[in-house]
Amino acid sequence: QVQLVESGGGLVQPGGSLRLSCAASGVSVSLNAMGWYRQAPGKQRELVADITSGGSTNYAHSVKGRFTISRDNAKNTVYLQMNSLKPEDTAVYYCKASRTGNYWGQGTQVTVSS
Repeated sequence: QVQLVESGGGLVQPGGSLRLSCAASGVSVSLNAMGWYRQAPGKQRELVADITSGGSTNYAHSVKGRFTISRDNAKNTVYLQMNSLKPEDTAVYYCKASRTGNYWGQGTQVTVSS
């Protein structure tokens, strides 16, 4: 059974940083594509960043240069380091694992506000 548990969200001021974690079980973060998505109120869920099994990364244009996706194979965990946060980054952030199907975590709220 695949389970993804996100953590690390919270309230941060503009310009601040947060690191999100996605602890995976039932799926290997090193052998499968993993991604971070976000959904703001009234908007569709969108890709933030993803990483392939080979380690290639891809970022949404809006976060390129500010966010970094990485993984710790030993901990079977994927991270999203978010720097220079902006109010428009406010959303629920979800972790996704792509294996034979897509699996989602429950999400973690990120609020960027002064």
